[in-house]
Amino acid sequence: MINLTGRKFMKTLYLVVFALVMFSCVLNSNKSSHKQEFTFVQICDTQLGFGGYEHDVESFKQTVKQVNALNPDLVLICGDLVNTVTEKSIEDFNKIKQGFNMPCYCAPGNHDVGNDPTLLSLQNYRKVMGKDYYSFVHKGNTFVIVNTQLWKTPVKDETEKQDAWLETTLKNAANQESPVFIVGHHPLFLEKHDEEDGYYNLPIIKRKQLLTLFEKYGVVAVLGGHTHTLYINEYKNIQLVNGETTSKNFDNRPFGFRLWHINSSRPFKHSFIALSGFQE
Repeated sequence: MINLTGRKFMKTLYLVVFALVMFSCVLNSNKSSHKQEFTFVQICDTQLGFGGYEHDVESFKQTVKQVNALNPDLVLICGDLVNTVTEKSIEDFNKIKQGFNMPCYCAPGNHDVGNDPTLLSLQNYRKVMGKDYYSFVHKGNTFVIVNTQLWKTPVKDETEKQDAWLETTLKNAANQESPVFIVGHHPLFLEKHDEEDGYYNLPIIKRKQLLTLFEKYGVVAVLGGHTHTLYINEYKNIQLVNGETTSKNFDNRPFGFRLWHINSSRPFKHSFIALSGFQE
């Protein structure tokens, strides 16, 4: 027979084992939560004023209407929110954006912070739009919003700060076994990862650094805009998509956005949704 002391010992041991099992379950649940299915919308270059100001305002409003009907988990806007930064354009953009029924996250584009950004232009963006780089986690997946203009045309100290923050963020995501979606504006490349520098892609030296970093830390997709032409690429199991815009497309594709379906299988599926009542 087990004496009283032995019973206390067994009870304590049971509680310790139970606590360890529960902790393990929680830990594994956090690490595997990325297997939960969800959807998000990728919008490119709302760029109010580029395709005609009234046109772009109305197309953005129609985008909000159709996205709300689809009811995704979240919305990502991949830069060039407006064509020219003015009090009116920013006010109109923010007012329409507030119509989404789900969280909406924006990345800055070259038209938002300038082709040659300065500390002043960055501060202005941060004042009227919010942070130009940040991250959040959704169902175990890490979304990293970046300011690609800081890589296209580096700004002293600011580019270095983003680079340091990015690597720390990616390391943390990797430690949590959290797949990473990079959301920015410029594409890394248009057709080949080692193509020459041009207006639309990122400089090859920075591009190689980023591709190495993304491969190392488990980036699964890189989303952008900027091209006004559809580009769908793949690099070492990383999906790269620069989609159709709601303002003006150079490849005569319809106005619209992309709906992504995220689950445990890859590559992730995404489909184009055309705007009703709008034609290129």
